[in-house]
Amino acid sequence: MDEQEFLKKRFAELYRKATERGIYTYTDFLGLAEQSVFAEIKNSLSPTAYTLFGGVEGAERVIIRFGEDGSFGSDFPIVCVKAEPVSQKFADKLTHRDFLGALLNLGIERSTLGDIAIIDNVGYIFVKKDVAPHVMSELGRVKRTDVILSEADAPEARELYRTERRRVQAVGERIDAIVAKLFSLSREEASTLFTKRLVFVGGRLCENNSYQLKEGEVVSVRGHGRFIYRGYETKSKKGKLNIEVDVYV
Repeated sequence: MDEQEFLKKRFAELYRKATERGIYTYTDFLGLAEQSVFAEIKNSLSPTAYTLFGGVEGAERVIIRFGEDGSFGSDFPIVCVKAEPVSQKFADKLTHRDFLGALLNLGIERSTLGDIAIIDNVGYIFVKKDVAPHVMSELGRVKRTDVILSEADAPEARELYRTERRRVQAVGERIDAIVAKLFSLSREEASTLFTKRLVFVGGRLCENNSYQLKEGEVVSVRGHGRFIYRGYETKSKKGKLNIEVDVYV
């Protein structure tokens, strides 16, 4: 069975189970490609019968909960694990890749892990609740740095997902032109990203490189970064648009 069709059947099964049994059902953490598959079928479901959440507002990797919101009094099975260097003075500069590699080396499945955010060299790891004890007991070192683990409340989204306002000039609001300018790519290189299915808008795959962005849309480009399109207010003397975006840093 095609992977996308398998996912659609899985979503339908979880939705049916929630509806028939009157309980919440949950997916694993879903990446952008999997969320895009769900976006293809979600219009066939009641908009109140599912909720997407990753542990904090703005999370890129999310779990889908099926069941009417607020009906069964159940929280999402997500735990935020804080991983703090024993000594910041002697710690490595830790990255998302460092934390992810350390977790995968423990035999933990990627689907049980959500976003990993870093604030002041401290990692905040969103994991499925049933996996949290394994992470807490086994993850003792990231790169060459010993870490102390604790279960923590998730920081505010504005702390976890910091953005930086940037301005680029483009002839229009075509997504490929903006992606090319923002990530210093040629138009040909930018177009290739769409054919390789690496560009997502609002969690949905975007294969149309001439798509006209709308203010507030979140664009994720695998391997390059994520930004919020903020539109434009002025034009240059040559008629180009002075476009503003908030880039996640």
